[in-house]
Amino acid sequence: MTRSAPRLPKLALALVVLAPACPTAASGALRSGSVGPTGTPSSTETASATATIPPKLDGFDNIQHVVFVIQENRSFDHYFGTFPGADGIPMRNGKPTVCIPDPVLGRCVRPYHDATLKQEGGPHALKQSVMDVNRGRMNGFVRAVVAGPNDCADSRLAVDCRHGTDLGPARQPDVMSWHDAREIPNYWRYAKRFVLQDHMFAAADSWTLPSHLFLVSAWAADCEDAHDPMSCTSDLEQKGVLGRQRHGEHPAIYAWTPITYLLTEDHVSWSYYVGNDTCLDPAQECARLGNGPGTPPAQNPLPAFTTTHSQNTFDHIRTTSDFFDAVENDALPAVSWVMPDGDNSEHPGNGEQLTKGQAHVTQVINAIAQSPLWYRTAIFVAWDDWGGFYDNVKPPRVDGGGYGIRVPAFLVSAWAKGGTIDSQTLSSDAYLKLIEDLFLGGQRLDPDSDGRPDSRPTVRENVKILGDLRTEFDFDRAPIPPLALPLHPKPGRASIAGT
Repeated sequence: MTRSAPRLPKLALALVVLAPACPTAASGALRSGSVGPTGTPSSTETASATATIPPKLDGFDNIQHVVFVIQENRSFDHYFGTFPGADGIPMRNGKPTVCIPDPVLGRCVRPYHDATLKQEGGPHALKQSVMDVNRGRMNGFVRAVVAGPNDCADSRLAVDCRHGTDLGPARQPDVMSWHDAREIPNYWRYAKRFVLQDHMFAAADSWTLPSHLFLVSAWAADCEDAHDPMSCTSDLEQKGVLGRQRHGEHPAIYAWTPITYLLTEDHVSWSYYVGNDTCLDPAQECARLGNGPGTPPAQNPLPAFTTTHSQNTFDHIRTTSDFFDAVENDALPAVSWVMPDGDNSEHPGNGEQLTKGQAHVTQVINAIAQSPLWYRTAIFVAWDDWGGFYDNVKPPRVDGGGYGIRVPAFLVSAWAKGGTIDSQTLSSDAYLKLIEDLFLGGQRLDPDSDGRPDSRPTVRENVKILGDLRTEFDFDRAPIPPLALPLHPKPGRASIAGT
């Protein structure tokens, strides 16, 4: 049972939060993963000694900052499908038992280990999600990439497939590929030491922009009138919207209510951090189209929310450099979102190795681990959508918007139930639920009670199957020491011998 303490005063930048007792785990409780429950460092991991342990507080008073680091376009099975104990790729004796129809080869193909660090992935909009899931069979991934169009998937010729590196050993497209600690050792170390979430689904059954709209508002819609939140209807495709977001004037587009409205109204500090050369000045004309040093428009929708205009909170949208300055100066807001640049996002097809994204995430985590914030911060890392890659778990349906296909996700915190796997049903709606429970007294994005009604069809945070991230914490034991990892680590061990 959860109990709520009285509301406590907030400070401008570092807040004392509500102190509920740890709630009982929902269905899909945490279970032991590949290391012990205390998350003791192994011989390949080094604990940072720079953070002094502050006096222990009561329960969630210890969590004064939450940070959400969002990367791009990978499925859970693509990154953690062979992680010990996780709900991963179905295997028997180290061999995949699943076989996906391939219309080009005329036979089925299986998931395979991919030692390369660049993938093409597949199309990943609403149409392709429906194809991939295929009424729960989870076997449409190759058909969807062939329908792409995708020259490599269509021909399977080396000349069309980066000299064959976009193909598996059976000439299957790289949407069937998986990685392990050999390619992404830091991610696997975080998952082993802290909490891996193996039922984190994309909130939106679609692509990047709808996913990021859900990330900050639990909805994606089209509004007839940008100043009338009751004029909006659900829209998972968002066709033509980026053409309006790509310009520096950032017109109001999204009339419904985001979480930042509630945070601002309740004087809870927040920032949304984007790449250093992202266009932030509303008066500046920006023609940047996507990959590169700045954050693509689809990952930065807040400037187009009507409430950002009405509350004049453009200055809360800051750069990556501002994030590191805030950490260094002990001025991190209560709530932070950290977006990648176009070239360190891990987005398939961006021309960069996925390890560049891993280095970015590691740098963010290291900054906190090497500061006094370590013992007062919870860091959640997730990917916004599946990127067309194979996953074996059928997404549950909660409304017309999703859920989408599973994505990788994990928690990093001194107070995590280290070495466990959380199998609760989750989505980024659970992030909003956590923010609301810790900083807003449990107030939901609910048209009936949030003071700014809109026409959303579902109060996503109240969906019965949605898990509670608070169950991933344990304040009754000693905290896990800070962990700083190298930005460019050596490859880890194979998860399956002979692959």
